[in-house]
Amino acid sequence: MQKVRLFIKKAFTPITIMFIPHSDVRALRVKIPSIGILASIVLWCIGTVYVFSVAINALEYNRMKEKLDYYSGQFLEMKQAVISLKSAEADFRRLFSFGTKDRVLEHIDTSDNGSIDMEELKKQIKLSMESVGEIKDYLSQQRDLYVSTPKGWPVSGRISSSYGYRQHPKTGMRDYHSGMDIAADPGLAVKATADGIVSFAGWSGGSGNLVALEHGFGYSTFYAHNKQVVVKVGQKIKRGDIIGYVGSTGNSTGPHLHYEVWKKGKSLNPYNFINGRS
Repeated sequence: MQKVRLFIKKAFTPITIMFIPHSDVRALRVKIPSIGILASIVLWCIGTVYVFSVAINALEYNRMKEKLDYYSGQFLEMKQAVISLKSAEADFRRLFSFGTKDRVLEHIDTSDNGSIDMEELKKQIKLSMESVGEIKDYLSQQRDLYVSTPKGWPVSGRISSSYGYRQHPKTGMRDYHSGMDIAADPGLAVKATADGIVSFAGWSGGSGNLVALEHGFGYSTFYAHNKQVVVKVGQKIKRGDIIGYVGSTGNSTGPHLHYEVWKKGKSLNPYNFINGRS
């Protein structure tokens, strides 16, 4: 008990603090119990530690937030790239399920229809997407070439006069036949053999009612001696569209279609395009 009293006495023993100004002002004396000074020091230490702790936590929070934002952006880019890759893979699987080159090209959609090492992953995804883009561009070009290349019979019938040198049916003289004659029933539908645009539709002297189509990639086709033409200049045509009907107009010995295929200003044998052997 004596010790407790002695401790309390010392704790409340006043300590005088003197403030001496550098002037004629009277010095200021302040008496503070020893325990008050000790409590002030303790509180100052606690406050200092708390302030530093808050400052450090704020800095750490900002640093973590920046990292979180960065990795969130990286994962979002990766997710988008993966979705694009999966979509492209699904498209290619669907395309190549058709089995043949012709069916693949017919169904191509060109409408234009990526701790972890994020930087390396982004490079790999970018390369993959570039490869996918190159494949799509190639397939798009191949599809354009496919739809622009004449293929199939323009009319159902039999070949009455082949491409090349022959004996002219009217003059009996040997001459060069730049196309192929297909004998067919009058009035039978004449169809375009490739996608294109009508560059001529009307009367053309000995060719009678003539339709000329431009297909791109240097290809042109001509359909002569029609009974009737049902297209006009500038009209877009798809393969299989009806462009006229079999007749015997112009210099003709009977109902048939004179069919020619040209590429870059040179006539080609249409027979090679009948079954897609061009």
